[in-house]
Amino acid sequence: MTIRTSKKTVTFNRPFALSGVDEALPAGAYTVETDEEPLEGISFLADRRLSTRLHVGGVPGSRVLNRVIAIDPKELDAGLERN
Repeated sequence: MTIRTSKKTVTFNRPFALSGVDEALPAGAYTVETDEEPLEGISFLADRRLSTRLHVGGVPGSRVLNRVIAIDPKELDAGLERN
């Protein structure tokens, strides 16, 4: 089984919130990683999404430099549309 990871950058023009994150995230550019695997046994090419993660910079004054948060890609898309 081969897992493919893709990366893209998304930009929020104003602060936004996602479930599973305690605080509002600031406006800015964020890296999104998605892991997918090919579906086998069907007559056309298709992938199944395994996970989607958002890379978030650290909070000023905190010891945490960077966080990676598992997110729902539909929630991300909805947030970008509201942006």
